[in-house]
Amino acid sequence: MNNAEQVDKKVRAWIDGGMAKAEVVWNTALACVGWPYVYSAWGDLCTPAERRKRYRMCPTHTTIKTKCPGFDSGNCNGCQWYPKKKRVRCYDCRGFTDWCLRQVGIDLYGDTCSTMWNHKANWCEQGVIGTMPKSALCCLFVYKDGKWKHTGFGYGQETVECSSGVQYSKKRAAKWTHWAVPAGLYDTPPEPEPGPKPTLRRGSTGPYVVECQNDLISLGYDVGKTGADGKFGKNTEKAVKAFQKDKKLTVDGIVGPVTWAALDAAIAKLNEGSVS
Repeated sequence: MNNAEQVDKKVRAWIDGGMAKAEVVWNTALACVGWPYVYSAWGDLCTPAERRKRYRMCPTHTTIKTKCPGFDSGNCNGCQWYPKKKRVRCYDCRGFTDWCLRQVGIDLYGDTCSTMWNHKANWCEQGVIGTMPKSALCCLFVYKDGKWKHTGFGYGQETVECSSGVQYSKKRAAKWTHWAVPAGLYDTPPEPEPGPKPTLRRGSTGPYVVECQNDLISLGYDVGKTGADGKFGKNTEKAVKAFQKDKKLTVDGIVGPVTWAALDAAIAKLNEGSVS
């Protein structure tokens, strides 16, 4: 396991050597594998004092305390996160992605997964997981039960996240539902992968339903109290029918290729208006 001093030196060498920003961020994330998860931590050194500070802020997150053998004594000797008496850093999932990106001067707005995702200035591209660019570093997100639950990094099928500590996976897990490319990470924003969107109707669930609901909400249609919850119920069907009626489409409440195209065109026009 690397210690914080080693990683800091590597990051400086990568940047000084002219490595591309995305490669710096990805290699930084990999270099932190094995470091601990501490709720509400954003890259400070893992010490008993730091854990006590976070525990006072979030006492319901008991693992901040129970996972630290030196929490009360202040003695870190023998701790797995004190390799050769050298410090490592600690994070929660949001803190990890933000800290890695800050190494190349990118500072994401938002202290929750939801605010990170929804703050459009953070990203140059966003989408559902099936359209994720194959050769670009992306922030990954988990959207479940109407909430943004988790974030990490994805590069092709590989992922690095801070969940039970900083973890690397060679194959992307099915839990990831959305991706976003941070603004400023690439000179030319990567293109999403093309592909037909599935036909949606009442009873459909998943990230494409979330995309449809978010589009409808942005366009001023009411999808119900639960918002973009990924469940195509009666309120979403009603909103789809209203949109179809306004666009003089077949009013059947089904989101097929024609309705998807109309939604995409309406969102593009809305975005053009917000830019101008």
